[in-house]
Amino acid sequence: MKAFFDNVWTKRVVSVIAAFYTVCVCYLCYYSIYYNIHVEQRGSVAMIVSAVSVIALVLMLYTRKQIVTRICSFIILPAMLPVVLMYFDHKEILIPVIAVGVVILLLSGAGEGAKTAIGTVVLLLYIFGALGYFLFTSFFVTNAKQETYKSGESPSGLYRYRIVNTDDSSNGSTAIYIEPNYADVTYPFVTFTLKNMERVVYQVRPKCENIELSWSTQTRQQITGELNSISDDIAVHVTRAEMASLGYRYDTTLEISDVNVYELLEVGLTARDVDAIKLDDLTDDQLKYFGIGKDKAGRYSVLDPTDEILLDAGKNRGETVYFSDLSADGFDLYDHLHNDRWGSPLWKVSSNNSVKLKDLSDAQLAQLGVSESGDVLTFNGKVCFRYYVAELEDYYDTESRSLSIDLLNT
Repeated sequence: MKAFFDNVWTKRVVSVIAAFYTVCVCYLCYYSIYYNIHVEQRGSVAMIVSAVSVIALVLMLYTRKQIVTRICSFIILPAMLPVVLMYFDHKEILIPVIAVGVVILLLSGAGEGAKTAIGTVVLLLYIFGALGYFLFTSFFVTNAKQETYKSGESPSGLYRYRIVNTDDSSNGSTAIYIEPNYADVTYPFVTFTLKNMERVVYQVRPKCENIELSWSTQTRQQITGELNSISDDIAVHVTRAEMASLGYRYDTTLEISDVNVYELLEVGLTARDVDAIKLDDLTDDQLKYFGIGKDKAGRYSVLDPTDEILLDAGKNRGETVYFSDLSADGFDLYDHLHNDRWGSPLWKVSSNNSVKLKDLSDAQLAQLGVSESGDVLTFNGKVCFRYYVAELEDYYDTESRSLSIDLLNT
């Protein structure tokens, strides 16, 4: 048996198994950045985390001279920094993992110089990280007192809401927050909810004393009719791919805006024409003045493109550069082909990927992801939330992940 445990391959295999603990710590770091934590039974969680940590520590100490374990010993403490900052109140998770990180770092098989350097870096990370986090949260703290008046779920269970009354120096306010109820990550005794998913759908001042809240279920056709009766100019913003799938050509979305008043006069327009102008509404001579060409198929191109524009479009000298070939940087390069004396563009060309709601059929709305029916919330007789709008405008993009300072507001 002693020969088995002394075998180098046994230690290598065990070091890989022990590395899963570090992987779990990294996952916890990821969750701390993008999710809020809700611990249902702290005692049970403390026992589970402590037991797993003890087992992991024994395995790591057994394989402390293996390269995998050495690397893990350098990762655990830095990975726990966001967890310490975001989940500081949950000592039942922090203490066992931090203890493992400290012990394995001190007793790992790495050289004393490496351990000293890594330890110093980790200590500085914790000091400056904690200081920066404290200063940030101190600057953005509010003196307003908030109280959750009521909370619950929508009839479909897809959304959850809470009504929040705020007392402040301006007679207070009442706000309704809605977030998706389908993006939680649930483990035994612990639930993680996505940060920054709550959306204020209604807010009124001063604070409401009488609150009447009611949910109903409406069909897609009903809501379409209601919205079109309110206005014929409601625009739906879609992606370039969705625009193409709806049968719209990319070039029909191109428009010119922010045109200098003198340039407007040069092409026969007036100073009152301040709205964006569709390229389809311009004559060939007007397009040429703006440095834009148009072929028989109705595609728009850049006349006299620079080498930088050719590079952005992936074209060679002499080839036609269509606006559909350009990236966002390419559009910026075109805009700066014609500048005023201060270096600002005389006009800008952009793609307006929006269509009028009244021009969309029910089948096209379904194609854009609007469900056949869903939840509608009414607050004191006013409709303040429609599932229809949330799905069209992609209120709750639960798959996206982007770092921002808003994630620090836990």
